[in-house]
Amino acid sequence: MLLANEFRVLYESPDPATVFAYSPGICRLASGRLVATMDQGGPGVKDLSGPKGLRGEGKHAWQGRVWTSDDGGETWTVRGLFPFMHARPFAAGDALYILGHDADLCIIRSDDEGETWSEPYFLTQGEHWHQSACNVHYAGGRVYLVMEKRISFNHPGWPVSELAPVLMAGVVMDDLTQRESWVFASELSFGDIRQVPGLIPVPFWDNGAIDRAGKRVMHPPGWLETNVVQFTDPEHIWHDSQGKTFHLWMRAHTGGTHLACIAKVVEAADGSFETQLQRAPSGTEMLYVPCPGGQMRFHILQDPVSGLFWLLSSVATDSMVHPDRMGADRYNLPNNERHILALHFSKNCIDWCFAGVVTRGETPQQARHYASMVIDGDDMHVLARSGDHRAKSAHDGNLITLHTVRSFRDLVYI
Repeated sequence: MLLANEFRVLYESPDPATVFAYSPGICRLASGRLVATMDQGGPGVKDLSGPKGLRGEGKHAWQGRVWTSDDGGETWTVRGLFPFMHARPFAAGDALYILGHDADLCIIRSDDEGETWSEPYFLTQGEHWHQSACNVHYAGGRVYLVMEKRISFNHPGWPVSELAPVLMAGVVMDDLTQRESWVFASELSFGDIRQVPGLIPVPFWDNGAIDRAGKRVMHPPGWLETNVVQFTDPEHIWHDSQGKTFHLWMRAHTGGTHLACIAKVVEAADGSFETQLQRAPSGTEMLYVPCPGGQMRFHILQDPVSGLFWLLSSVATDSMVHPDRMGADRYNLPNNERHILALHFSKNCIDWCFAGVVTRGETPQQARHYASMVIDGDDMHVLARSGDHRAKSAHDGNLITLHTVRSFRDLVYI
């Protein structure tokens, strides 16, 4: 049984062959209003204009869109445009923000629950950042989230080996459009930890093209698309009674399946944050943990009612097929399936219990992936990067769809 296969369409590409739907993000305000964001990509974006009554300027003026809903996701109103990507909405104090990047980190602010928006502010200058619309964590009057900084430029392809997940912390009542309102953790890239003997396993596939056509490629191993979690259960091995430790859960790009990369960030007495590897109770440094769907972008959310962690991730069903025998509707490597979206729950982020399949596309080309989620009372809303029969590929979809899992806590059996 599918938990929420029916959906509402927030965005539909005007040209599925050249304009693609990316980076769905969603949050809920204290008033109950839902806020959703996404960005458009592909060669056709340069020819787009904005919705009637909305204007934008700059080379990426029409790239991002923001909607609001006041009826639990039944209907949506376009509220604005923003000229950056990989963004997510989040509330802090009485304000609403959208944070992403156009190479440098960019942020906009709304003081009327998303109806009007400020001009973009830049939090960095001359840097290169990455991310997806991953989770946001609140604790001790602060908001915490992760953006990923590219710290070297030695690899000409997909640079996930050169990314450093950087935890950002800001006081919720401060003006978070200002750089001085944020504390940035120290940088630790995947390339840095490759120097630790025995820590990095041999990639499942060799680096370079797998097939002669160059359509199925293995880039160097890396980590990306980072979530932040904090263990508040005193029984958890990694619980910090001082509340100064935050763990990073990241997509593991190895060519294999069902592993996530992890690291931790510790706040020092002087208020600085240091990024480091987590050690097992044996004292050995760790990099990988079991994670269903950890080979793709996933989303982790902690339920404030039960304390359980919820995981939204892609299902791999056929990662051992020969690449040259894959169907034309399969994207990239065998571990890169994107059309089945599943939900799990856990007490500890290690032992995941299957809750159900949220939704699935009719074919591997019709993706349901890169999803974000938010709790709304007894329900869970899932905003997915999707495609139908017109989608160019599983990666380059043409829809952003909303799926609602009703009474999601009833899925728990522990």
